[in-house]
Amino acid sequence: MESTSERNRIQVSQVTADLLVASGRSAWIIPRKGNVFVKGKGDMQTYWLNTKAAKGPKPSKLSNEMPVVSETLSNSSDSSSGRDDDGIETTTKRERLIEYNVEVLTSLLQQIIASRGDVVVRNNESISKVEATIGTGDTVLEEFVPIIPLKRFDEGDLSKRHEANSVDIGHEAKTQLRNFLTNVASMYPDNPFHNFEHACHVTASVKKLLTRIVNVDDGNGLKMSNNTVDLINMAGHSYGITSDPLTQFSVVFSAIIHDMDHPGVPNTQLVKENTRRAQIFKKSVAEQNSVELAWGMLMGREYDALRACIYHTEADLRRFRQLVVNTVMATDIVDKELQALRKNRWETAFTNTVVRDESSDDCKATIVIEHLIQASDVAHTMQHWHIYKSWNEKFFMECYGAYKAGRADSDPSANWYKGELGFFDFYVIPLAKKLESCGVFGVSSHEYLSYATSNRDEWAREGEKLVQQYLAKYEERKKH
Repeated sequence: MESTSERNRIQVSQVTADLLVASGRSAWIIPRKGNVFVKGKGDMQTYWLNTKAAKGPKPSKLSNEMPVVSETLSNSSDSSSGRDDDGIETTTKRERLIEYNVEVLTSLLQQIIASRGDVVVRNNESISKVEATIGTGDTVLEEFVPIIPLKRFDEGDLSKRHEANSVDIGHEAKTQLRNFLTNVASMYPDNPFHNFEHACHVTASVKKLLTRIVNVDDGNGLKMSNNTVDLINMAGHSYGITSDPLTQFSVVFSAIIHDMDHPGVPNTQLVKENTRRAQIFKKSVAEQNSVELAWGMLMGREYDALRACIYHTEADLRRFRQLVVNTVMATDIVDKELQALRKNRWETAFTNTVVRDESSDDCKATIVIEHLIQASDVAHTMQHWHIYKSWNEKFFMECYGAYKAGRADSDPSANWYKGELGFFDFYVIPLAKKLESCGVFGVSSHEYLSYATSNRDEWAREGEKLVQQYLAKYEERKKH
């Protein structure tokens, strides 16, 4: 990076920029105008480090491999805006998170448009008819399918793709994307855990895992020659996920919207309270509600240009909808019927010997997507101890607050210590092992397993003491 930098300036890569933004330090970076050619990597977007904004308390050491939406943003207020005396732009934490997601999704939209090659005709009338009817059944869950047929690209299709960096999604589409994400953020309640920051944390983790699939430099079985990734090998390695940017966009989109309007209590409590949503959806209540709200908003006329970027054909629209439904439904890890279905499919696809064909690849791709979002939804358990501890405290505060409000039958503090051990032993660690055994995520999956095991051991030592500290903090906060 030094050879393309300038005197007295610090240049950072996209990966470093993502980590800074995801940890709440978006004010620390300034995008360079135009791409920079980096030897061995090709044209890349790089950033200048804003040294004035970087002055202040040194942030805690974070994992170098997983992006983190930091819970420690003490040097920026949610209400701050405008510019300070040095002319440095200051924004609220929510605005910075929105902007991070705008850039993530914009990059994927560029790839979607580039993948179309020279195809420019869009039958708006026929697509509008599908938009008016898709997702209008009784419940979202009825649309769930065990296997999602992914789009296949041959060598000819890949050769016709344009360079994604040369694609401009247009001012109108980007403005609509920003407005959409702003509205999504506003529909996240101010829960201690299930809030917009959690959604961004999940999104950052999804993005990182998707990046790990396509990373050719870290021993994941892919090859690069003359700075060009072998996309055919890549597609085979990931069962088609990496060759279709719409699939990647759909999973990231799902991460952002997966907990919209979350009530701060589990589905079982919603069913018990017989809420309006529970009456409609019966099961996976919060997840179905999130999909319905986000989809209904996206179909508004004010997002026409954004939708035109996302899908260009009826088939793409239907695939996008199916991917969103399946991905968000995968975040319901309590429903026993869905759990049994996922377990059986995993054993069929990855344990038994099956003939490699499109059907088996679609099955494996569907399973990988589900496990990717599930791992990201609990990413804090597979990161550094202080990240896990912070999010665990937030979740405790949410559950304990619900109990004190009369929305839980039992005091969660009584079994929180043992419950976390069980969660690690019977969900988190087995999930991390599956990420490793599916062979898609390279060395990253081993790192996630290592963090999960380490956090489990640390919780066994410190957990009982921490629960007492959580209780004391809750009572102290109630006094103020």
